[in-house]
Amino acid sequence: MSLSLFPPPSTVKLSPSRQNLSPSPLDRRRLLIDRLDGGDLRRAISHLELASRDGSHPDLLTFSLLLKSCIRSRAFALGRRVHGALAQSRLEPDSVILNSLISLYSKSSDWAEAERIFGDMGNKRDLVSWSSMISCYANNHMEFEAVDTFVRMLEDDFFPNDYCFAAVIRACSVPENASTGETVFGFIIKSGYLDSDVCVGCALIDLFAKGSHDLVSARKVFEKMPERNVVAWTLMMTRCTQLGCPKEAVDLFLDMLMSGPAPDRFTLTAVLSACSELELLPLGVQLHSWVIRSGLALDVCVGCSLVDMYVKSVDSGSLHDSRKVFDRMQDHNVMSWTAIITGYAQSEENEEAIKLFWEMMKGIVRPNHFTFASVLKACGNIGDVAMGMQIYALAIKLGFACDTCMGNSLISMFSRSGHMEDAQRAFDALFEKNLVSYNTLVDAHAKSLESNEAFELLHEIEERGIGTSAFTFASLLSGAACVGAIGKGEQIHARMVKSGLDSNLCISNALISMYSRCGNIEAAFRVFSETREKNIITWTAMITGFAKHGFGTRALDTFHKMLDAGVRPNEITYVAVLSSCSHVGLVSDGWRHFRSMYTEHGIMPRTEHYACMVDLLGRSGSLVEALQFINSMPFRADTLVWRTFLGACRVQGNVELAKQAAAMIFEQEPDDPTTYILLSNIYASAGLWEDAAAIRKKMKLKNLTKEASCSWIEVKNTVHKFYVADASHPRAREIYDELDQLASRIKKLGYVPNTEFVLHDVEEGQKEQYLLQHSEKIAVVYGLISTSSPKSIRVFKNLRICGDCHSAIKYISMETGRSIVVRDANRFHHFMDGTCSCNDYW
Repeated sequence: MSLSLFPPPSTVKLSPSRQNLSPSPLDRRRLLIDRLDGGDLRRAISHLELASRDGSHPDLLTFSLLLKSCIRSRAFALGRRVHGALAQSRLEPDSVILNSLISLYSKSSDWAEAERIFGDMGNKRDLVSWSSMISCYANNHMEFEAVDTFVRMLEDDFFPNDYCFAAVIRACSVPENASTGETVFGFIIKSGYLDSDVCVGCALIDLFAKGSHDLVSARKVFEKMPERNVVAWTLMMTRCTQLGCPKEAVDLFLDMLMSGPAPDRFTLTAVLSACSELELLPLGVQLHSWVIRSGLALDVCVGCSLVDMYVKSVDSGSLHDSRKVFDRMQDHNVMSWTAIITGYAQSEENEEAIKLFWEMMKGIVRPNHFTFASVLKACGNIGDVAMGMQIYALAIKLGFACDTCMGNSLISMFSRSGHMEDAQRAFDALFEKNLVSYNTLVDAHAKSLESNEAFELLHEIEERGIGTSAFTFASLLSGAACVGAIGKGEQIHARMVKSGLDSNLCISNALISMYSRCGNIEAAFRVFSETREKNIITWTAMITGFAKHGFGTRALDTFHKMLDAGVRPNEITYVAVLSSCSHVGLVSDGWRHFRSMYTEHGIMPRTEHYACMVDLLGRSGSLVEALQFINSMPFRADTLVWRTFLGACRVQGNVELAKQAAAMIFEQEPDDPTTYILLSNIYASAGLWEDAAAIRKKMKLKNLTKEASCSWIEVKNTVHKFYVADASHPRAREIYDELDQLASRIKKLGYVPNTEFVLHDVEEGQKEQYLLQHSEKIAVVYGLISTSSPKSIRVFKNLRICGDCHSAIKYISMETGRSIVVRDANRFHHFMDGTCSCNDYW
């Protein structure tokens, strides 16, 4: 038909009767559908409301279409407007409309309105109504109501469908309802839905994974599913990672590539999270390449996972890569900001972490608890309490004032800054203390060598019935290790066995460290041998233990076994390996391992590794070679390296090179008291009393003080501390009487006091008296009179053991037949039958 037959719209004349004629419901529905098809939902609803005011309402089918469009597009506010128009129309809604309304209010978290509509439905309820209401309760964390509604549905003779089963299983996917979930699981097996529906299978995976932490049963459900779509594969990977089995998640991803559907952005996010937990950078880099090829590089979720993956692999130098991914992201959310800030805080690049936080605050993204926790950690790392309080004030302003998580972060910040009193006050001020609150303070006390306070908090945790965690026990073990309280460490070990936590990998690692640092290396090795799944921390802890105890060969053997097991070493592992070579003088082995760091494992040596090599060369007598090595370093040697060299100069008695080393340290740290003390002692050992006095005078003018020499020993779960010539102990007279008698007896065995270690210009007789009053001798004698044979005596000292004490304790072990272990600032010395495990090389 020709368009010329119709006049332009402006010229069309309608009769009065046609002008007053309202559009029919069919015409109105077509008009609204046209609006919906054009994607203009808002204009469609505006047209609906305008028509309602004119008294012209569409039919129920039109309302149903509008409601479903609102639900699909999650335009819940518009859906409420449709509901309002429906109420004005006075049409009697059918079950389809009412079910849509339940779904609308359920998905907008207004469970009360959904419940009201469901309650008013009466005999209009069908299976969809019941399923929607069960799903509403499950989605709004009302698990009891969801299960109760499911039971009522069965009583009303409705048989569940897949949607209904999936909803009630979600409600059972919490520990409180896990047993009910198993009953529903039996019902599902009988009904046959396990073998036919993917949604039910996915819900059952969560039932076991989230409700019971039973990954084995979750995996069985997954394997039994006849059809596994990308959602099922991704869900299984995610739950494996969340339940501490990231390697299994990676294996699932590889299986999916061979037989499953193509991965989507959620799958890649899941496997990248697994790589983050495993610190599996090589696979993560390959996945990054895949992300780019797949066109997902700009996806915010994938971007966040990449940032997190590179952050958690910072030991491989990937923080720079993480920052590059972050900077290239077009849109940032709170997760990406938090991941990069956390990465800088963990890498001790605290100023950059704080700078990024303030940059984040300039935009539209607001921080969450985790963001504040990370930036407060950065403030604590650099001791910037003022900045921390400023950030905490901002957290309060943003509504986190009563948040326990924020309070815990504040406790951590104060404790990291060394402000334990403020940390305690922040703890006391918490309105609600949770396990994290206690763990944070326990860890703070442990790191501050306040083990008694840490153990008192453990008793409080147990009395309040809060329950302990692996982290609690790990912190307590760390506290016991710091002061050498092996008795307390053994008690904690026993309690963990009763709690079933002794198989936890984190706990096993803490036990290895505790036993080795408390002097019982064989107990540490037993824990190590019994640990089935060993990670890099496990291997490194054992290698470090052997190194500190002077068992260089065992340390290197363990390192080679680690490599054979396919575990890749990191920087800390190599510090332990090089230290083990240094402690026993394995120069050629040290050189070989130092060179293999980069050539075999791509690890760039850091300051700590260079310091280990300087120590190895210096202690073996190659001071000139050590100096040449320092001068050949690719970056300027810091005070750690020069202080190590200065210590070697003291061992070798080289005054001239010691002066050079001290000058380099003073250039970088002019007020370092340790360097003054070391140089003064070197002068005194060489008989250069005037030079030694000049150094002491400089210290006095600068108001620098020497750390007091201190030794301690644990007897019957109590730590007894002694200083030089200490007479404050209740059994002081008994200790000194025994010390005098013991000195006489070991002199008959050949002990000759070495007065060269008295760094004061006094008479020989007075020098011998000074030597007899050294703190390690007092602690050893107290151990002898307080414990019975064959119990080993374990003494700990904050500084390097005195050479005369080292000789005397060898003779004491011969005289008494007792095993004596001394841990000084550098290593362990095992004395037995007149010999020391260090072979006088320390």
